[in-house]
Amino acid sequence: MELQKLIEKAETTHKLTKEELTLLLSSSEAEEHLAAAADRVRKKYVGDAVHLRGLIEFSSYCRRNCMYCGLRRDNEKAGRYRLSPDEIKALAEKAVGYGYHTVVLQSGEDMWYTTERLVPIIRFIKNLGAAVTLSIGERTREEYAELKKAGADRFLLRIETTDRALYEKLDPGMSYDERCRCLHDLKELGYEVGTGCLIGLPGQTVEALAEDILFFQEIDADMVGIGPLIPNPDTPLGDEPTGDMGITRRMVSLIRLLLPEANIPATTAMETLIPHKGREIILKSGANVVMPNVTEGEAREKYALYPGKACVSDTPAYCRTCMETRINAIGRFIGSDAGARKHRR
Repeated sequence: MELQKLIEKAETTHKLTKEELTLLLSSSEAEEHLAAAADRVRKKYVGDAVHLRGLIEFSSYCRRNCMYCGLRRDNEKAGRYRLSPDEIKALAEKAVGYGYHTVVLQSGEDMWYTTERLVPIIRFIKNLGAAVTLSIGERTREEYAELKKAGADRFLLRIETTDRALYEKLDPGMSYDERCRCLHDLKELGYEVGTGCLIGLPGQTVEALAEDILFFQEIDADMVGIGPLIPNPDTPLGDEPTGDMGITRRMVSLIRLLLPEANIPATTAMETLIPHKGREIILKSGANVVMPNVTEGEAREKYALYPGKACVSDTPAYCRTCMETRINAIGRFIGSDAGARKHRR
């Protein structure tokens, strides 16, 4: 009874305390009720459209050494590649041809791709009529400002955990304060800001996950991506257990309840854990975005954050058709615009 009252409170007020969030996150009994409430809130605030973003993974080089990531600097087994600006532009043209209204440019923290090299690419994509999302890691405020001036609309920068000690342990050489500085700068510069966290990091507590949700609410995140840890054997966390799908799903539902207008993706990691239906489960638990991969050739396989990544062997054209079929099958439809966050009036 107490759980149901908390879910009703979340659905109507969009507010919960850390203790209340912790209780709901800890309860597998609450999961289906949470998902149903989140789905109702999703329908009320963002509708039945599922927005597709065409993802271009343009470089697997990274200066960082995050202990959970297959692209980490010290992973000598990682397949390194860097697409040229012309290759990125060609993929962006194809993405728009497939009907994507947003192109996501994602890479490791590859500093070869300076602001000067990125600006013409952003302008090119904007001229195609698409929104541009960047996911390229930490840069200076000045660099973020230049990229925004060039036309970038959104920026994805996952915090991964708001537990400061855990963050700095798993991201050696990085600063939690610097990560937060980046997120605040991006928000102040007018980007739609996306962030998110990993579920199942060693040492992570349910209380810390509750703090993550409150952090997303505090910064008024425009997009929040949640995914389970899928251990990569070529990283220091290779022997850790996979992140719990139930907790992941409860996180997604609670984020929808507390940030009702946010864009929430059904991430590839969900599909990797539950092939052929992982995305549907999350779309019916509060999510409203899918980011199909439009990268082609060897690069599509080499961007190996974790093993067994879903859809790697599919062509971008097949992915587009497949996703529309699956989305229609659950009574939803593909959004016909870029899917900017809608704010309550």
